[in-house]
Amino acid sequence: MLNFFNKKNKVTDISWLSVDMHSHILPAIDDGAQDVASGLQFVKALENLGFNKLICTPHIYKDLYPNTKETIATAQQQLQKAMDKDGVQLTLGAAAEYMLDQDFGKDDDLCTIEGKYLLVEMSYLNESPNISQTLFDIQIKGVQPILAHPERYTFYFKDKSRLKRFKEKGCLLQLNLLSILGYYGKEVKLLAEALLKENLYDFAGTDLHHEKHLATLTEAVQSGRLFELLGQFQFKNKQLMAVKSLA
Repeated sequence: MLNFFNKKNKVTDISWLSVDMHSHILPAIDDGAQDVASGLQFVKALENLGFNKLICTPHIYKDLYPNTKETIATAQQQLQKAMDKDGVQLTLGAAAEYMLDQDFGKDDDLCTIEGKYLLVEMSYLNESPNISQTLFDIQIKGVQPILAHPERYTFYFKDKSRLKRFKEKGCLLQLNLLSILGYYGKEVKLLAEALLKENLYDFAGTDLHHEKHLATLTEAVQSGRLFELLGQFQFKNKQLMAVKSLA
C-alpha cells in the first residue's frame, strides 16, 4: 500500500479536494480581491495548487456589502473575461455568503450553490437570534444551508452541542482550511480538530481574501502538510463539480 505520509510520496497539491466552494476573489465587491488583476492572480495561484473549480462566495451583508445576484454576476463576468484572455482553463462559478442578521430573508432571489445549497455565516461574537428557525426556514425553501467556518464562532469554543444539533436538523458544516493550520488561533484549531474527529464537516473552503491567506495556504499545500492533516477526510467538494454559475 502506498504510504502518502512518506517524505518521498508527499501529496503536494490540492487536487484531492478539487473544488473550492468558499472564497472572496471576485473583484471589488467585498473585502476580498480589490480589482480584476488581483482576482486573476488568486485564480491562477489556486489553479497552480491543483483546484479544478472555484465557486466564489462574496459577502451579502446589507450594512457593509449590499450585493445582489446582479452585482455578483457582473463581477464574475469581469473575472471570467480576464481568465479567458489569459488562457486560464479553471472553471469559475459564483454564489454568495449570507450574513444571518435582521435583513436576511427579505430577498427570495437567493444566490445559491447549484440551486441546492446556501452558504451562511454569523457574527463571530454572538449567535444570530432565532438561528434554528432561520436554518429551518431556509430548508423550507428547498435549499440546504451550509454554515461557514463554525469553528471560528467564539460562542461554540466550550460547547459544540449546538453545532451537532444544527447538523442533525439538516444544516451542513464547512471548514476553513486555514483553521486547521492554526491561522486563526489555538481555540479555533482545537474546535476544528474536534469537529473533524466527530466527522461533522461536509465541505472545506479556502475563504481566501488576500495575499497572506494565499501564502499560508500555498506553504501548507506544497509542503504536504495540508494533505497529512485533511487528505483522508471525506469532504463532499467534488460533488460540486457541475457548478458553473449562479443558480
